[in-house]
Amino acid sequence: MQEQLKSANIRGNYTKPENLHLTLAFIGEYSDPGYVTETLEQVRFKPFELKLDGIGSFGRLWWAGLSASVELHNTAAQIRHFLADADIPFDKKKFSPHITLIREPNKPAMPAIEVPDASMTVGEIALMRSERDRSGMIYTEIGKITHT
Repeated sequence: MQEQLKSANIRGNYTKPENLHLTLAFIGEYSDPGYVTETLEQVRFKPFELKLDGIGSFGRLWWAGLSASVELHNTAAQIRHFLADADIPFDKKKFSPHITLIREPNKPAMPAIEVPDASMTVGEIALMRSERDRSGMIYTEIGKITHT
């Protein structure tokens, strides 16, 4: 999808391929990542499918959408429940599953692009630390939740 946008002369801050991700809960600054990892060990899920479905925007951020998935929403709800119970602060905005493709595109309107018929099976969920440096965001895995 990013290549199609680039072919349509869309410039902006593209998410690096290695940084494409789906955020289930954004924690932000927290002093004890070990406690977060330990808390999320309680999450239980069976492997489930995710499928690309559409493209959209939140203002100057364009994203790839995902087909509705009860399993995905249930897993995100579980994660948020355990974080809240453990008094770990997180962004409580409504869960809106998307994968950010580009920020600050040079054109106001999104061109029509083809959404590939792509899917994947989710068998594990990574807890990531994000840090900004001169070249952009760097994501480092600090924990993992595996399916039951």
